[in-house]
Amino acid sequence: MLGLITLLQDTLHPATDSTAHGAGAVPAAAQQIHLIDMLMKGGVLMIPLGVLSLIAVYVFVERAITISKAGKLPDNFMPMVRDQITTGNMQSARSLAKNTSGPIARMIEKGIQRIGKPIDNIEKSMENVGKLEIYRMEKNLVILSIIAGIAPMFGFLGTIAGMIQTFFNISITSDITLGTIAGGIYVKMITSASGLIIGIVAFIGYSFLNAQIDKVVNKMEGASAEFIDILQEPTR
Repeated sequence: MLGLITLLQDTLHPATDSTAHGAGAVPAAAQQIHLIDMLMKGGVLMIPLGVLSLIAVYVFVERAITISKAGKLPDNFMPMVRDQITTGNMQSARSLAKNTSGPIARMIEKGIQRIGKPIDNIEKSMENVGKLEIYRMEKNLVILSIIAGIAPMFGFLGTIAGMIQTFFNISITSDITLGTIAGGIYVKMITSASGLIIGIVAFIGYSFLNAQIDKVVNKMEGASAEFIDILQEPTR
């Protein structure tokens, strides 16, 4: 995020060509502004924007770790479940699922608990557990969606407020130059740029996490279908 702001800063302050302006040109170093100074000039609305960016980073990291763990499952889990069920050792199969972490194992455990009932009832029970696990993975994702929507609005609000103040100062001051006006306008647009950057990053994070959840859901559906096939196989 800071890298994008720095890039924006560089575009706002291109290097000065001393040969074009002659000996009296202002050195390029004198026209530069540090990133922190630029952000501080954005005004009081930079505070909620900073808070929103921190919340977005925390939610993304926390959810990414949780979803990554949810998608992990030992490669031999389903073959071992198949062996235990086809040999009639239901207790061992249930113990295996119970001692394996992750939404897929919890869904299979519920299916093992329902063995002996009609297939439709087993599928319904596993589906209910699957929905609960999906809800747990999607927890707090809405926060990223909200930040993606309101961060640009905060930015535009700061810019509009700054522009109102700038034009008010123009209306009551006769001694004002074009450079002063331009400087005031670009400073007020810092909030818009910051809000857009935060919103874009939050939206990208939200979309990425939803894609990861879809991958886990596909694994859950595959494991559920395989478990139902196991139940329909003859016992040894």
